[in-house]
Amino acid sequence: MTTFDDRENAYENKFAHDAQLQFKAEARRNRLLGLWAAEKLGKDGDDAVAYAREVVKADFEEAGDEDVFRKVSSDLGDKASESEIRAKMAELMTEARAQILTEV
Repeated sequence: MTTFDDRENAYENKFAHDAQLQFKAEARRNRLLGLWAAEKLGKDGDDAVAYAREVVKADFEEAGDEDVFRKVSSDLGDKASESEIRAKMAELMTEARAQILTEV
């Protein structure tokens, strides 16, 4: 195997690893967002965990974050503004990435 092949394999492995970490971070962020929204909806315990699971599942409807935003936004109604939800999503993404990186 040549040095070029080694470098190519290294880049492919890094890409796959980064994609996996991104997927895990997004799923973690969605779970944390679901727990945050559940609290605003007055849910706790098993109900909050079940709602967070619904938010995670919502992310599989389409690519990107809009499906998750729509789910949480429609469920919260006037309990949270669009800017508040989007800011929370950004905040929780940072937190989720940090949590994932400390676990690796």
